[in-house]
Amino acid sequence: MSAPRRLPIVATAFEEAADGERLGLLRRRLAARAAAEDLLDVAYRTIDSPVGELLLAATPTGLVRVAFASEGRDRVLAELAARVSPRLLEAPFQLEAITRQLEEYFARRRRAFDVPLDLRLAHGFRREVLRLLPGIRYGSTASYTEVASAVGSPRAVRAVGSACATNPVPIVLPCHRVVRSDGSLGGYGGGISVKRRLLALEAGSTAEP
Repeated sequence: MSAPRRLPIVATAFEEAADGERLGLLRRRLAARAAAEDLLDVAYRTIDSPVGELLLAATPTGLVRVAFASEGRDRVLAELAARVSPRLLEAPFQLEAITRQLEEYFARRRRAFDVPLDLRLAHGFRREVLRLLPGIRYGSTASYTEVASAVGSPRAVRAVGSACATNPVPIVLPCHRVVRSDGSLGGYGGGISVKRRLLALEAGSTAEP
């Protein structure tokens, strides 16, 4: 009795690719149907970037989360399910605009973002701080003290630092542009190396205003 014939590795690879395409199509159809039937509260996707993988999430109101790989994909999704809605689904087509704008930003062809935001994960003073961040010009920085003064609470330097550290939509709301008064970087949710890289990218940009 002859041994069973083994499938060629190439054929197996093609089958796996086909299965992946079918699964991707099924996911897109499921996400589209959920959105059409108002069953989707949070859409998310992951993208590759020069600072590592980013998880993007949006509600019908707007972009609600940008998370770095260091934050943990599962932990971020669990947080969104608990604090926003458990009706969340991977739906890349819902995040096409911010994906395109981030690609332009990292290619040094965009200086500011133009997408609606959902800041429900930030409250009170922290939200006030976040709303000021786009006012820090691309390629420049402001100190925590300067931001505290701009908010109207010059002594709330540590609170400004906390607001930046818990910024739910970093990069889009540029907390990486907030540094210490002595010029040192201070902390950053994505890590100091990411903060340094973002500032370096902006300092060398050739983007049009």
